[in-house]
Amino acid sequence: MTSTHAFWLAGRQATGETAFDVTSPWDGRVVGAVSVPTEAQVEEAVAAAYAVRDEFAATPAHVRAAALDHVSRRLAERTEEIARLISAENGKPMKWARGEVGRAVSVFRFASEEARRFNGGDAQRLDTDAGGQGRLAFTRRFPKGVVLGIAPFNFPLNLCAHKVAPAIAAGAPIVLKPAPATPLSALILGELLAETELPAGSWNILPVPNDRMPALVQDERLPVISFTGSEKVGYAIMDSVPRKHCTLELGGNGAAVVLGDWASDEDLDWAATRIATFSNYQGGQSCISVQRVIADASVYDRLLPRVVAAVEAQVTGDPSDDATDVGPLVSEDAAQRVEAWVNEAVEAGATLLTGGKRDGASYAPTVLTDVPADVTISCEEVFGPVLTVQKVNGEDEAFAAANDSKYGLQAGVFTHDLQTAFRAHRALEVGGVVVGDVPSYRADQMPYGGAKQSGVGREGVRFAMEDYTYERVMVLTGLAL
Repeated sequence: MTSTHAFWLAGRQATGETAFDVTSPWDGRVVGAVSVPTEAQVEEAVAAAYAVRDEFAATPAHVRAAALDHVSRRLAERTEEIARLISAENGKPMKWARGEVGRAVSVFRFASEEARRFNGGDAQRLDTDAGGQGRLAFTRRFPKGVVLGIAPFNFPLNLCAHKVAPAIAAGAPIVLKPAPATPLSALILGELLAETELPAGSWNILPVPNDRMPALVQDERLPVISFTGSEKVGYAIMDSVPRKHCTLELGGNGAAVVLGDWASDEDLDWAATRIATFSNYQGGQSCISVQRVIADASVYDRLLPRVVAAVEAQVTGDPSDDATDVGPLVSEDAAQRVEAWVNEAVEAGATLLTGGKRDGASYAPTVLTDVPADVTISCEEVFGPVLTVQKVNGEDEAFAAANDSKYGLQAGVFTHDLQTAFRAHRALEVGGVVVGDVPSYRADQMPYGGAKQSGVGREGVRFAMEDYTYERVMVLTGLAL
């Protein structure tokens, strides 16, 4: 795992003039070296994708579906190998890395299924008015053009899959830019795609550094941008190319709302376990990890010690150990940022119940209460293993507290009452409400995205395919309807 990895240019492996090392955030060892495309090679890849766009859009559905099926099967066959690669480059514990590979298997399978049924056509009679006598409108979807997919480090395989698989299913060429910290998982996808019969140029995987991303964003041959990452970068991209179609999946500070009817010992044990697990999974580096717990006063005093105990039971350490629940953050800089935010909150009056310690790139699972509303950790996405807990009185106050954020990705609501669930669905300003569980649940086929500053558009295979395409109507005239 220390060899130099080529990138993928128009379906073939290529190397540039320079390379960079990918290092493990756990122990700093070199996991692999990755070749960097030259500017001429990037131009070649973009030109190839642009040139093949009409051919790829016309590729029979069964060809695209077969390629996606193949990638899904090959990912499943290589699960353990790929999981170890994810863990090595990302610091993700093996139990979560295996789960990520399994999700990518499903994404490509879902995309294969959607490729076979997407764009079947919709017929509409126009003779509902006299002027439409004998006319029929037939609507189909066509790709908007080449997709630029920009993926983050926290799910280095599955979030690349969420860019690549829907594009192939829709017949849209894609240029994928993986995160510089974690490019190796994306390059594995190139190995598997190269085993298919997709036309050259229909997919490219270019590990270019972030300072070269603006040139790709501005390129007029890439009219669709699918970005997952920070709010700051995402909206800077959108502002720089206002005439392009941008799908942005940005940050969040997910709230788990525990209401008064979730009151039995079994209820509270379940909620505490789920909250502790999903505030710390992936080292808290998930847009929908639990960052805030909002608990009704009637259950707060019984829930809080359960949450603290469950957080303290999380096993931290070497991500290659199957017993590890929480590994390092992606870098020591990331852990230092989390440390600074927690220290700021404590100095401002917050109570530290557990955690609050850093060791290199690792940060101990942390629980805070009495956190002032104006400190950074209350306002921003922590993207680390830190949890705040607050007490509220009643449903209305709980929902108002959940909405008191510039973000709106997903929320979890622990309630048994169906009417309350529907009120939550109506009241919460988020892209998804998960009832009876934490906000961290995501099924890869469902629409996924946020409100407010959490982004625009939706991922989830079929929904991404709709984002990558547009409707084109054909009117047939002189028909005997």
